[in-house]
Amino acid sequence: MKVSITGTGCYIPALAVPNTDFEDHEFLNSDGTPFKHANGVIIEKFKAITGIGERRYADTKLNASDIAFLAAQKAIEDAGIDKESIDYIILAHNFGDVAHGQAQSDMLPSLASRVKNLLRIKNHKCVSYDLIFGCPGWVEGVIQANAFIKSGLAKKCLIIGAETLSRVIDPHDRDSMIYSDGAGAAIIEATEEGGEIRSHASATFAYDEAHFLFYGKSYRSSEEDTKYIKMYGRKIYEFAVTNVPQAMKECLAESGVPITAVKKIFIHQANEKMDAAIVRNFYELYNMEAPDSIMPMNIHEMGNSSVATIPTLYDMVRSGKISGHRVEKGDTVLFASVGGGMNINAIVYTV
Repeated sequence: MKVSITGTGCYIPALAVPNTDFEDHEFLNSDGTPFKHANGVIIEKFKAITGIGERRYADTKLNASDIAFLAAQKAIEDAGIDKESIDYIILAHNFGDVAHGQAQSDMLPSLASRVKNLLRIKNHKCVSYDLIFGCPGWVEGVIQANAFIKSGLAKKCLIIGAETLSRVIDPHDRDSMIYSDGAGAAIIEATEEGGEIRSHASATFAYDEAHFLFYGKSYRSSEEDTKYIKMYGRKIYEFAVTNVPQAMKECLAESGVPITAVKKIFIHQANEKMDAAIVRNFYELYNMEAPDSIMPMNIHEMGNSSVATIPTLYDMVRSGKISGHRVEKGDTVLFASVGGGMNINAIVYTV
């Protein structure tokens, strides 16, 4: 028995928000003081580091559970399975449903149960639950599905990553330009032929690192009653470029696959500079240079949608929507992510 990704789907919001939309924002330092540089300079430096030229925001009428449902529908159709045969629905997110124009998170009932309801699945043995694991949540959901299937607890699982980060960002924080909305989903199931999860690795660094990403007050003191997603960007960068490559190497070693056989690395779309450094440092562990086109990217047009970045990216490459990148049967790829917690994980998968 193998555990395979048999179907994928994603929801990419139609609303594209270019960097120019931030030119009139009042960006502030964490102490509430204004920046010395004009917004044009701030935005130019931001794009040079992150690679983000625009990001996507969900329709105001849709919540995270709604876009998760839309991605799930596509994955089920792509896999060609009966939705009633799904044993688990695992939905990774971090902020629940946040209605447009509001700041309060709604997580009751769970988003996974809402998706099951929207899918109109009658089978009460289809267990649905949410997974809060930072940006690596979707990858961790795949790891859990793999364990359920190999233990005999399940045959088919639906793993979704969905987020509407545009609704939890501080408009006075320049980091607000990073975040976006989106959803990606995959069907994971037991197969005799097809793809195979070869190995996986997960870790939580919480001794000193737990609060590198956190919920904090606006940089504008008059808005202190509402909290937003905040981060210590420099600390996250230093943490990620050191620890993620090592986790990727350990995962690859466990799989028995040689580094030269890796065709693509699907890495969480955090920011372009950090992702490039992670992949470069990973190959340096083998005294190699990273091959050209090893790392597909969609952050330039999609922004950072947290748990949705990897499943969205993988679905786009599978469907030929990322120029210069494709995966074929027999290719071995690496999934790797890092995020709030601080959590790290990786999967070696042969298509």
